[in-house]
Amino acid sequence: MDVREFVKPKVNPKIPQISPGDTVKVSLKTKEGDKERLQHFQGVVIKMRKGVDGGSFTVRRVSYGIGVERAFPFQSPSVQSVEVLRHGQVRRAKLYYIRRLSVKQARLKERRERAIEQAMPQEEQAIPQEEQAMSQEEQAIPHEERAMPQEEQAIPPEEQVVSQEEQVMSQEEQAAPQEEQAVTQEEQAMSQEEQVMSQEERAVPQEEQATPQEEEQTSE
Repeated sequence: MDVREFVKPKVNPKIPQISPGDTVKVSLKTKEGDKERLQHFQGVVIKMRKGVDGGSFTVRRVSYGIGVERAFPFQSPSVQSVEVLRHGQVRRAKLYYIRRLSVKQARLKERRERAIEQAMPQEEQAIPQEEQAMSQEEQAIPHEERAMPQEEQAIPPEEQVVSQEEQVMSQEEQAAPQEEQAVTQEEQAMSQEEQVMSQEERAVPQEEQATPQEEEQTSE
């Protein structure tokens, strides 16, 4: 018979995700007579157990040269908080070998990836501050855009002068084709005069041809 068929274990939400080798500080609520207080227990997680009752984790520390171990159930309501102080680099799930080592030899190296993960939230917090600064700059831009229409409203008299100059320019451009037409008419008249001159020049040789014939007739 499995107990989980009748009772489902509820893990305490105040316990974060931990792993063997982590240095944790457990705050446990204890009751002494009519008074309640928090008792802190700081050490290294040397074992994690899983079971139908929800499992537990064992924390070991050395007090006055004596090793002390304590197990905390994951579903215990008396556990108020678990603070992860340091992530250790280990290759085993059960760190029983630490029991025969000295305090100095039992020190574990810190995992780099965990340190990077802790630095990431700080960078993420810095990003919203930059976004807020950008939003403030964007809010300042509409004020400048509002000031622009006022300047544009002050410009119309100058624009009117410019428009009048453009109208004068357009009239001059319209007058230019008329002048070109007049020039073409003059060119046509000049070409007609040249044609008349060429006809007169042709008539002169005919008269010259006629004078020798008259001289021959007179000589006869």
